Amino acid sequence: FTIECVMKLIALNFKYFTIPWNLFDFIIVIASILRGLLEEIIEKYFINPTLLRVVRVARVGRILRLVKAAKGIRILMFAYAVSVPALFNIGLLLFLIMFIYSIFGMSFFAYVRKSAGITDLLNFETFPNSMIVLFHICTNAGWSDVFQALTNDQPPDCDPTIISPSHKGDCGDKIIATSYLISYVIITSLVVVNMYIAVILENFSQAQEDVQQGLTHDDYNMCYEKWQRLDPSGSQFIRYDQLSDFIDGLQPPLRIPKPNQLALAAMDLPICEHDRIHYLDIFDGITKYFLGIFNVSIANSEANTSIDIKKDRPKDYHPITTT
Repeated sequence: FTIECVMKLIALNFKYFTIPWNLFDFIIVIASILRGLLEEIIEKYFINPTLLRVVRVARVGRILRLVKAAKGIRILMFAYAVSVPALFNIGLLLFLIMFIYSIFGMSFFAYVRKSAGITDLLNFETFPNSMIVLFHICTNAGWSDVFQALTNDQPPDCDPTIISPSHKGDCGDKIIATSYLISYVIITSLVVVNMYIAVILENFSQAQEDVQQGLTHDDYNMCYEKWQRLDPSGSQFIRYDQLSDFIDGLQPPLRIPKPNQLALAAMDLPICEHDRIHYLDIFDGITKYFLGIFNVSIANSEANTSIDIKKDRPKDYHPITTT
């Protein structure tokens, strides 16, 4: 990790810190080095050394970088990120339902005898305990045991003569318990919880459609990788005689197979001194060529592309002709 970090710092200079994954790696490396240098001092004067070893666990987070290389996982992560606002609203709805049913549960079953699914923790005696019971039930985990305890309305399962604020002692009520639990299970487990799945599936389907219909970051990342092979020095230019091979070597949907001279002429790309073409002009041209073929609206494509066409060109950018 340290060698990789140093090599990237030498190659990228301050641009190294503009990439989030590099920042993540840098923090892990610095934390690991400090842990090794200051472990004895920190152990003696500050905190338990076991906590310092948690820093090593953070290295496992580097596996998340695989998300960048796995297109399918990236689509899933994108669908989840887009779903977060809707999932938050559904969560608020679920909390509101649990809040209302918790109040009802405390009113009807606060003094029910502890048995089966009603315990010292899972009961309706207090609001927090009621919320725990209802969360337990909405996962369909052991709600039948709670139902059994709430429907005990005859001795020896309960004692209706016990003095309590409830007119039935520590007994439950079959009719009220049945209506209460069945309605709650239907609303939460069968409706609200499934809304989470529906929202994520809908956004995942939409994400797949966007990938199929328009250009994505993957397409442009592929272009950048091909470009680096022709321009290892990072001059931002390639020669005109390399352009045909470059575009033919791209992957669909941006690839224009040979013979592609007519397509290059139609792009009308600016050519600078020494027959050089700037990469932004090329990427702009192949993007417009793609949109013209597939008749995709430019407004929609802008949401899927990562090229900044208005970005400043280098100082030696002086077009003298076009393709």
